[in-house]
Amino acid sequence: MSRFKVAGVQMDIEFAEVKRNLQKMEMRLAETVANGAALTVFPECTTTGYCFDSLDEARQVGESLDGPSVACVKDWCASKNTMVIFGFLETENDCLYNSLALIGPDGVIGSYRKMHLPFLGVDRFTTPGGRSPEVFQTPPARLGMNICYDSSFPESARMLAIKGADLIALPTNWPPTSGLTADLIPNARALENHVYFMSVNRVGVERGFEFIGKSKICDPRGANLAFENHAEEAILYAEIDSDFARNKHLVSIPGAHEVHRINDRRPDLYQSLTDPLEDAED
Repeated sequence: MSRFKVAGVQMDIEFAEVKRNLQKMEMRLAETVANGAALTVFPECTTTGYCFDSLDEARQVGESLDGPSVACVKDWCASKNTMVIFGFLETENDCLYNSLALIGPDGVIGSYRKMHLPFLGVDRFTTPGGRSPEVFQTPPARLGMNICYDSSFPESARMLAIKGADLIALPTNWPPTSGLTADLIPNARALENHVYFMSVNRVGVERGFEFIGKSKICDPRGANLAFENHAEEAILYAEIDSDFARNKHLVSIPGAHEVHRINDRRPDLYQSLTDPLEDAED
């Protein structure tokens, strides 16, 4: 199946109210599935909220990947024959991670831990993810995941594109200072990698922090397929064509104007990207 429908749920989230947030997720998922979505993506920290003041406070709503929230979403996906990506605070040993779970009808397909952490909200207390982003094969497409601030580092999406992602999902919690990021970065990441890219932000106010919505879905040319350019609750939909995303050889004029979004790279010249900075300042 090359073509399938995706949905992004731009929603308000109740701080530290996991059960209430799950109830809202279930209602929104029933709507997206009824409208034909094979994959529904929710915001960063969907079940918990984001603006925690300490690690101890955040730990109270943290769960393992086999915890009750994931178990709940697994039941929904099994009964509705669908897939979900949602954000939660993941506990493992003594660490707390800002994580995503990708769940399908048969259970957990994969997970991701946020690699790049701003000094903001719960990310002041979480451990940065130490695993390279993976691409997960699902029946309709190859899926990759990043979270919020990861999108400010083009290497995050590029790694997923090189690994074969057709669609990159970016659950996020963007505040007003990220308005231009919301407007521009998803389109750039889609265009430069020739992938579908969907950013799914939250809305509402939490402990004095506002969240701006502006969720969007971009096609591999960088064009908007859907854009909720406001800070209200909404669901956005788009059709994904995985065959289109996989064709990186773009021909405008045969033999005269052709580019390849992956093969035209020059990784032999990129060594300085991983060299430590001299005289780096905090």
